[in-house]
Amino acid sequence: MATATKKMQTFTWVGRDAKGRTVRGEQEAPNPAYVKAILRRQGVQPEKVRKQPKPLFEFKSKIKSKDISIFSRQLSTMISAGIPVASAINSMSRAHNNPAMREMLTQIRQDVEAGNNLSDAMAKHPDHFDELFVSLVGAGERSGTLDTLLDKIAVYKEKLEAIKSKVRSAMFYPAAVIVVSFIVTAILMIFVIPAFEDLFQGFGADLPALTRIVVNMSEFFQAYWAIMFLVFFGGIFLLAKAYKKSPRIRRRIDGILLKFPVMGELLQKAAVARFCRTLGTMFGAGVPIIDALDAVSGATGNAVYSDATKEIQKQVTSGQQLVVAMESTRLFPSMVLQMVGTGEETGELENMLEKVADFYEGEVDDAVEALSSLIEPFIIVFLGGLIGTLVIAMYLPIFKMAAAI
Repeated sequence: MATATKKMQTFTWVGRDAKGRTVRGEQEAPNPAYVKAILRRQGVQPEKVRKQPKPLFEFKSKIKSKDISIFSRQLSTMISAGIPVASAINSMSRAHNNPAMREMLTQIRQDVEAGNNLSDAMAKHPDHFDELFVSLVGAGERSGTLDTLLDKIAVYKEKLEAIKSKVRSAMFYPAAVIVVSFIVTAILMIFVIPAFEDLFQGFGADLPALTRIVVNMSEFFQAYWAIMFLVFFGGIFLLAKAYKKSPRIRRRIDGILLKFPVMGELLQKAAVARFCRTLGTMFGAGVPIIDALDAVSGATGNAVYSDATKEIQKQVTSGQQLVVAMESTRLFPSMVLQMVGTGEETGELENMLEKVADFYEGEVDDAVEALSSLIEPFIIVFLGGLIGTLVIAMYLPIFKMAAAI
């Protein structure tokens, strides 16, 4: 068992078979001694055993959220069919084509075979199994409904991933407009405008104001283009890093985005859908509402709603009704509050939260379509106006000369 838990490595070996012929090959093992023992059992006398060098450029595979969703559904199906957890995970590990996923599943299987609970084994991989996932698996193990809970997790993660994808695609349009506009402007300023500038020098007349402005901008771009590119793209990179690392900056940016027309409405609906979907899933699994809210705060996808969820948790802990605590944040629409209030009164909170989540997920679809229909003509008008202005500025002196003649 001790050997099985060691990290496997690939070794290349050279040896001689029973007839004295030189043979060579590769073998996965925890250490060279293990390789030699295997070769001797095969009738090969080892001469050289070396660890296979790593390639100069190695691209590590990543575990995606979709991989975890598929794993949850497959494990649910196999457990419901009566296959033991360790055997099911081993089967999926062997069949998976993602090396990173295979390695993680192997570690989980080894922990389960060593006598640990599945939830404890998953908790060792927090990057892929968050607190919510581990809590639901633990609840399933305690109640004997692990297959049902894993299926519920798969549905939950699929729906959450769908919302993330839609919000991501909606955010891509404005970002694309800004980047494309900068690149197009830089190309025109650095390569196109100088050609016209050489032509203007032979006119011997004052240039129109718009043309002078564009020419001065072109000269500035030519002199400092490297610094401008570094500042522009470096600023985007640093802002993205700060958003991930700094909670204060994340709150500020998320708060600003929520106030944007159309975009803010989309982000609000997505956050409400995540809040209700996560809370409904946790509550339906038998997780106490206070513990459920602790997991919900990290699943809303928005720092403003995350902070509000923590405040809701404090109020509920002190004995306040969930609907009253939600209303105090002023972040939830009246329809959501009415549904949650009805759910608390009738004991159907899980169903009400699921219905609200379904409704707002549909609203996110509509909001993305609306944003796309608004952004596309804006891109055309903005880029057309930008390029058109530069073209007009370049041809104004020519028109001026033609009018003088």
